[in-house]
Amino acid sequence: MSTVPTARGSVPAAELGVTLMHEHIFVLSSELQQNYHLDWDEEERVADAVARLQAAYQRGVRTVVDVTALGQGRYIPRIARIAAQSPVNILVATGVYAYREMPPYFFYQGPGTLFGGPDPMTELFVRDITEGIGDTGVRAAVIKAAHEDAELSPATEEILRASAQAHAETGAPITTHTNSVIGNGGQVLDLLVAEGVDPEKVIIGHSGDTDNVDYLLGLVDKGCYLGMDRFGMDPIASLEQRIAIVAEMVRRGHADRMVLSHDTCCFIDYLAPDRRPELFPRWEYTHIHDDVIPALQRLGVTDQDVHTMLVDNPRRIFAGASTRQRKPAAALAAAQTDTAARGQQ
Repeated sequence: MSTVPTARGSVPAAELGVTLMHEHIFVLSSELQQNYHLDWDEEERVADAVARLQAAYQRGVRTVVDVTALGQGRYIPRIARIAAQSPVNILVATGVYAYREMPPYFFYQGPGTLFGGPDPMTELFVRDITEGIGDTGVRAAVIKAAHEDAELSPATEEILRASAQAHAETGAPITTHTNSVIGNGGQVLDLLVAEGVDPEKVIIGHSGDTDNVDYLLGLVDKGCYLGMDRFGMDPIASLEQRIAIVAEMVRRGHADRMVLSHDTCCFIDYLAPDRRPELFPRWEYTHIHDDVIPALQRLGVTDQDVHTMLVDNPRRIFAGASTRQRKPAAALAAAQTDTAARGQQ
């Protein structure tokens, strides 16, 4: 039976249960926090996270996928500490979160860069998945990448290609931030598939921000999953719109191609704590169970459809993701040579 790594150790994929596929525990500006501790008290924030996860557990949530990547303040020792106090499985991510500019560490290293050498991103992603993140022993279960603009930037392309190579070596699924309002998810999926990624291991995130059925059907036809994952982010799309598009895709027979989530967090330092209740009053891990599922059921979505989206699809996405062995060094070298050749084209 395939297993999936969590912040407390591996669990059988069959035991993930109700899974929120695109969440965060914390989203932080690391350098600002290290220097200024903006609205931050470590013990208070940890205790609050444990309480929020406990509330989700009481609603039936058994697993939360924390898709916080490098660039979003990921700090695994803190997540492991929270996981040790919570009944909810926390799956963590590897990846680099950037839209337009590559972080300098990666900009100057790798094939075709000033200092050359092997691709540091692919190596880092693979190590996070197969060995553990830093010295924590916590292995990543998913790869995170982002694309926000109308066209892929060179940085986005490089991150996606590194993600694809890490997927090829490990089998780990790839989850994405995309902008469905401008409809750029197809660019991400096409690049990943061209790099050899199985589309059934790709989640096109934030697909629920749009009600463009043709756009979503086009993605589904290519074999990926749709992340209907921003319930509670009402300023981007209303609750009514989000519920209606999920119900419509279910009506068209695609419950088996959607996963549900909130893209929320226990604390985000981009947003002043006193403004969160005003701007995002329902943006909690409990919103789907308290509000979304009953509303979907009123539109004809069945209990089995809900189970498919919250239990069956996450299990399928992760099954087998952490059991493949790394490629031999020769295969890795060949992949790096191919990347270098592309950089010279």
